Amino acid sequence: MYIPKHFKVSDIEEIRDFIQHNSFGTLITTRKGKPIATHLPLQLVKKEDAYYVTGHMAYGNPQWRTFEEAETVLATFQGPHAYISSSWYEQENVPTWNYQAVHLYGPARLLSGEELKQDLSMLLEKYEKHREEPVLWDKLSSSMLEKELKGIVGFQIEIQEIQAAYKLSQNRNDKDYVNIIEQLHNEENPDSERMADVMASKVRSDTD
Repeated sequence: MYIPKHFKVSDIEEIRDFIQHNSFGTLITTRKGKPIATHLPLQLVKKEDAYYVTGHMAYGNPQWRTFEEAETVLATFQGPHAYISSSWYEQENVPTWNYQAVHLYGPARLLSGEELKQDLSMLLEKYEKHREEPVLWDKLSSSMLEKELKGIVGFQIEIQEIQAAYKLSQNRNDKDYVNIIEQLHNEENPDSERMADVMASKVRSDTD
């Protein structure tokens, strides 16, 4: 991913938090020379000093069969994005697009049965624990779980390279930056609203 220096992010904890909140990612490999992709809920986990992406896909999905021959696979994550009109700048310029994106690279392997169960339990914990009647692993019948497990394949990617870009108008002056946030709120578009909130929080964190 091409990342101009203004927009490069290298803080691993910031990237980890971003993935935690934008964890529906895209897994990309190649099959017979053709790129293929699957959209999946993924988790970024730390084991000792290493980071891994874990997930699962349908057994019938041919992508998992590419892991053995692929030296490197790519997992991508995207946050809010929004069109930025140059009419919001003090000086004449061209429009652009703001966005947040993270690319993770590394070799993949299949999870064992027990590893898959642990990963699914963590996934349920993340998305269910705050609900009034959470559907957690130990609340599901073993017969149903065993049946469902036969239809999926778990995997783990050992992260060897991280590329992260937050294009949030950091190259604009303070007046333009504040105006962009205001104009994004006026767009009455969910993605624009989210981008405005991210930019506003970035200002607060930078001044704390």
